[in-house]
Amino acid sequence: MISVDVANRSGTEVDEPGAVELAGRVLQAEGILDGELGIAFVAEDEMRDLKRDHLGIDEATDVLSFPIDGRDALPEGVPRVLGDVVVCPQVVGDDWRWPLTHGLLHLLGYDHGEEMEAREQELLRQ
Repeated sequence: MISVDVANRSGTEVDEPGAVELAGRVLQAEGILDGELGIAFVAEDEMRDLKRDHLGIDEATDVLSFPIDGRDALPEGVPRVLGDVVVCPQVVGDDWRWPLTHGLLHLLGYDHGEEMEAREQELLRQ
């Protein structure tokens, strides 16, 4: 079972149950059936700080991913911790579904490119 912890520090109302539902669908479609996931919705200033601190780029962005276990093989009995996806509603507007999906796929090891774009489109159509 996937355990999802959602934090909304964005100052914007977000459909948190919808985010949990989308994350569950994406992860299940990718064959991830158990583990822990964090989703944070943050304001532009926090997103700018995160991108500067972790990527050295001083600007806000739509989504950042911080993978931990991803699809790595884990020893028996060790719970899977997928990592965190951070989304900035002020950058993406009302449509946070694509950035969340994009961030989840990064947690699972996808890199930018045609394969990732095709998978995003397929998942968002479902």
